[in-house]
Amino acid sequence: MSPGVDALLEQARSGVRRLTPHETVEAVRLGALLVDTRTDVQRREQGDLPGAVVIDRTVLEWRLDPASEWRIPEATGYDREIVVVCRQGYSSSLAVASLRTLGLHRATDLAGGVEAWREAGLPMSDRPADIRY
Repeated sequence: MSPGVDALLEQARSGVRRLTPHETVEAVRLGALLVDTRTDVQRREQGDLPGAVVIDRTVLEWRLDPASEWRIPEATGYDREIVVVCRQGYSSSLAVASLRTLGLHRATDLAGGVEAWREAGLPMSDRPADIRY
């Protein structure tokens, strides 16, 4: 019998210090890579995050693994801090677990996702999204 998605989420978050919206802003200021995995529809409805790189969840590991031939230029090493963001902070936690399994031990996510960002009154971007395929 399956332990269920809640147990999977709890396991994914075990040992990960998730960031608040304001901690995320500070992490990015200090050099963390902000990665938005929301769908196009979610980004149209909620807006884009300033400074975020948009990577589809289906290719996230390939784009962020420094050893992958399909990595983005910002995937500079396994010590790079990466903050993953989704709509509410659930799928981002599962994505972080996968990135940590790859060796990206500083990967974390924004607790509460973009909804928490907006509730904190933080600005949304007025520029086109930086979408990476």
